Amino acid sequence: MSLEIHSMHSLTPEELSPRASYRLLTSLVIPRPIAWVSTVDDEGVFNLAPFSFFNAVGAPPPTVMISVDQRNGKPKDTLLNIRANNEFVLNFVDASLLTPMNATSGEWEHDVDEFSLAQLTPTPSQDIRPPRILEAVAAMEVIAKQIVPVEDTTSTMVIGRVIRFHIREDIFREDGAIDPLKLRPLGRLGGDNYGTLGEVIQLARPKIG
Repeated sequence: MSLEIHSMHSLTPEELSPRASYRLLTSLVIPRPIAWVSTVDDEGVFNLAPFSFFNAVGAPPPTVMISVDQRNGKPKDTLLNIRANNEFVLNFVDASLLTPMNATSGEWEHDVDEFSLAQLTPTPSQDIRPPRILEAVAAMEVIAKQIVPVEDTTSTMVIGRVIRFHIREDIFREDGAIDPLKLRPLGRLGGDNYGTLGEVIQLARPKIG
């Protein structure tokens, strides 16, 4: 198989402004799954915010991470709430929830309930205090295990253990996995762009020995 070779543009982050470096990174590392994180503070105020620095990092036990940046030089409510009680819910964003998810991405004041703002329905979790989103196709109740400042950045990585899954019954396949076409996940691209699944390619791994 022959591949066409193109000329490459090479540069270092130091040659770019911080904003340009961020835009380059987030427009290259795509699509990124979106963690729609619900938390609650000690006074019972709900918070809901999306994060695209999110992924699975280990299993078993099922372990996930999110990375939370600052807002105006201060920790975001999501991080403050997780630090306070070590609990959060990761709600999954399908294509039908793009508009309400985007509404919760604003830099709202602490006392704003994003569930009400986005006209979403908080429903009780089973094992932790933060609610999950009733309208979400799936959600995971999570206990934070490590809160790690990311060196030389303004971000903090939260590593958590999934203690319960909530999954809409109709998106399961017969083998117990999730049908990606029924999950309809929304992915974060660069800038104001989002993407949905296109063609799903199935390819078995090579069997060695």
